[in-house]
Amino acid sequence: MKKAGWFFGALCGLLLLAGCGNSNTSQNQNGTTTASDPQTVYMNNCSSCHGGDRQGAMGPSLQKIGEKMNKDEILQVLENGKGSMPAQSHIPQDQREKLADWLIGQP
Repeated sequence: MKKAGWFFGALCGLLLLAGCGNSNTSQNQNGTTTASDPQTVYMNNCSSCHGGDRQGAMGPSLQKIGEKMNKDEILQVLENGKGSMPAQSHIPQDQREKLADWLIGQP
């Protein structure tokens, strides 16, 4: 029974990490690849846990996150992770800063 619990926990952890993957590129309206658009960075790296409209899913809601956290606090979480959220240090620093600004500006 303990083995089944351990296996289930490990499987959940792997699924969580897989869902927070690193797909940093997409195509803009001109058909060129862009990775610096903060909404694209969010959709590629955050939406699987926080939801496409930031309403929360596996992770907490990020709607009105600017009322709860400032930019430095958001960057700290992105760089180091928090709780079950892994660090998003694979996202370049300039993109993390744009993402933090974008999140703060969202309703």
